This record gives sequence, structure tokens and C-alpha cells, in this order.
Amino acid sequence: MATLSKRRIKPLAKPSHIRPDGNLVMVDVGSKASTLRFAHARALVRMAPATEAALRKATLPKGDAFVAAQLAGIMAAKQTAQLIPLTHPLGLSQVSVDFAWAAKGLLQIDATAQTTGQTGVEMEAMTAAAVAALTIYDMTKALERGIAIESLHLIEKRGGKSGRWRAE
Repeated sequence: MATLSKRRIKPLAKPSHIRPDGNLVMVDVGSKASTLRFAHARALVRMAPATEAALRKATLPKGDAFVAAQLAGIMAAKQTAQLIPLTHPLGLSQVSVDFAWAAKGLLQIDATAQTTGQTGVEMEAMTAAAVAALTIYDMTKALERGIAIESLHLIEKRGGKSGRWRAE
């Protein structure tokens, strides 16, 4: 893995979050049109069969992990601007966190966020999925310390000047 000091990153022609004096700034989106914005993010959590069984049966020492993780993800989406520097605080109109078993021992967490505004909700959906995955870990770690959050990625975003984007 390349260290940051050795990695070559091509500089942007005009960085959006850096002023000419080198200081950071939150981008001004005031002149952008308000449009319906939507994002869908996904996290995958891998665990042993015994942990999966306890999670499915809601027999964990800390209680029902799905309820806790769903609530944690929704709450996290609402706090994204407090957690991620330079993101805009948004009035979210919808946040959801859903769970499905993608394969044996592989929990899929899907989070969506929506608003009508001047900037996208990708970070809110990603934050919801990430915190829901971390909560699953926290709720199940008494049974298994080796649980792995294997991925977190954007599935789809809609709205704004760039329109629709979907992962392949």
C-alpha cells in the first residue's frame, strides 16, 4: 500500500474547497437550483454462522441489533454535517436503513436518503450505512470479535446538475 507521502495525486485545476490563500471553505451552493436529491449506499458485514443465527433470532446479549442499527443509521444521516467536514447541513425528507442476507454470513445494509435541495445526499446515505454497520458490530462483538465490515459504497445518486449515476 502506498503511503500518502509517496502517492502522486494529480491536482485539480481549481479545487472547489480551497481558497486562493490556501484556507478551506465550504462550497457556496446558494446559486444552485433546488432539485429532488436521492442517494442509495450499501455496506456489507461478514460474520460467522453462529453470529448470524443469533442475529436472526434476536438473541444477542444487547438485544435486537437490527432495531438499534436501523435507528443509529437514521440518526447518523441526520448528523452528517457534524461528522464530515465541509458537508452542508441538510433538511432530509427521507432516510431508510434496510437489511438483507446477501449470502451465508454476509449481511447487506442498504441506506437511502432524500431531500429537495441545492446539494446531494450521498454523504448522508453513506454515513447511515456505515454507522448501521458499526452498530451491528457493536451489538454482536460479544459473540465474535472477527466480524468484518467489508465494503461501503454508493449504489446510486439522482438529482442536481450531474443527474443520475449508478454503480456498475
